[in-house]
Amino acid sequence: MLEVTGLRVAYGGIQAVRGITFHINQGEMVALIGANGAGKTSTLKALSRLLDSAGGSVRFCGKELSALPAHQLVSEGIALVPEGRGVFPRMSVSENLLMGAYVRRDKAEIEVDREQVFSLFPRLMERAHQLAGTLSGGEQQMLAIGRALMCRPKLLLLDEPSMGLAPLMVQKIFEVIRTVADKGMTVLLVEQNAKLALEVSQRGYVMESGEITLTDESATLLANPKVREAYLGE
Repeated sequence: MLEVTGLRVAYGGIQAVRGITFHINQGEMVALIGANGAGKTSTLKALSRLLDSAGGSVRFCGKELSALPAHQLVSEGIALVPEGRGVFPRMSVSENLLMGAYVRRDKAEIEVDREQVFSLFPRLMERAHQLAGTLSGGEQQMLAIGRALMCRPKLLLLDEPSMGLAPLMVQKIFEVIRTVADKGMTVLLVEQNAKLALEVSQRGYVMESGEITLTDESATLLANPKVREAYLGE
């Protein structure tokens, strides 16, 4: 579904992503793990066209994305849950969810999907009319994921969904991510918590200093002594 070839991202003279190549098959959940500053978020921003790439190719369902504006990717079927959540703080929970469906015109189906988000995240239903800016960090993360699901994406990009959250909230968020993936959603999960990311995904890529240094089945990476030492603290 997603084929990335030789992707490069640069900030001035600094190369943040150095010609990486990877792919994601339809229906897979793939983890991209690595230390802080490895280039994971820069990769996601380039994929979602929030950053111009300095070279390489990004093909989604056979279509080259490199020249498309960011807003058009939603219509192509790609949704990003950004690092830091990025909810609309002065809009209600319900209005934030409707913003996720802005490219759709099927009002009845939009309402069905909103109810499905509320069933995934009952806490959001309790706070449907509350301003998003008044939610806790975990609730905002739930809302950011729910908003992304409202456009019925073919590919869901998740950037550090566990960042800054209490362990119980992380557990809830990852339960929902697993549920969404089990229903057939294709997911690229960028996550500093390597253990968690590899436990829920089928395959993983390890990124170091802007390069992909290792790729394998997630279970194999979990058992790899180098990965365990570098990312699992063992």
